[in-house]
Formats: sequence, C-alpha cells, structure tokens
Amino acid sequence: MSLAEFERQLAGVAQRIAGLPVEPALAATLTEAFPPEGETFGRIEALCRQGIAEGWLCGREAGGIRFGRAIRPGPGTAGFSVDVVLMEDVEGPHHIHPNGEIDMIMPETPGATFDGAGRGWLVYGPGSAHRPTVSGGRAIVLYLLPQGAIAFTR
Repeated sequence: MSLAEFERQLAGVAQRIAGLPVEPALAATLTEAFPPEGETFGRIEALCRQGIAEGWLCGREAGGIRFGRAIRPGPGTAGFSVDVVLMEDVEGPHHIHPNGEIDMIMPETPGATFDGAGRGWLVYGPGSAHRPTVSGGRAIVLYLLPQGAIAFTR
C-alpha cells in the first residue's frame, strides 16, 4: 500500500460522485456505494493510517491537529482535492466551504465523533461553515473539497 494506491482509491470515490450536487443528501449515496463496513472504506482507512505512520499524510501540525493536502484537485479526482486530518478532542479553525465539503469519518477511539457524526460520511453544502470538532477521542477525517475550495475565517 502506498500513496499511489491511496490516489487510486480516492479517484474511484471521486469518479463515482462526479457531477452530483455536493449537499447533505450525498452522504446517503456515498454510504450506499462505499459503506463504512465495506472494502473500499476499509482500504482507504488502512491507507490513511499507513500514510500518517509513514509521514506521507498529515505532515503538518498546528493547534494539536495533524493535517495536510494529499491530492490537489485535478481530472483524476474529478476536480476534488483530498485533505486528511488527525484530531483528538479538539475544535479546529472556523472555515467556509464555498463549494461544499465531503467528510469521511474514521474514528480511532471507539465512539469518537466528528461534528457529532460517527464512522461514515458527512456532507456540507456550498456556502456552509463550521469549526470542525472531534469529540470523545481521536479520529481521522478525510475531506473531499470541490476545486480544493476552502476559506478560513478569523
């Protein structure tokens, strides 16, 4: 397993949802196509853990959050960027999703949540905003951002 395999797995997810509206209902489509107990979800999760351990994911750290952009938006990922964060009982910086945000939540601590959601998919629509928060332990969160768009606020 490697960064190339990670990119291949994420390209498959991105191609499956290419052209679909990035809105909360997309979470159901993702759950059906890539269920949290399924092979693809599990493979991406294993690659995230490997990448964090080997240093090719989450290579930066600030405020107790490890993070990094793993894949820039491009044709291989249908215009989505891919970011991965590792958070433990922390609130991240407030930001706006100009084109929406798709989150793949992978708790490392049983019962850990991201913005109140457990293992699985969470989708924010265009123009939405939040302070990303992991509660109840430690979790890896993978973000798909259309055109890589994110706007941090002060």
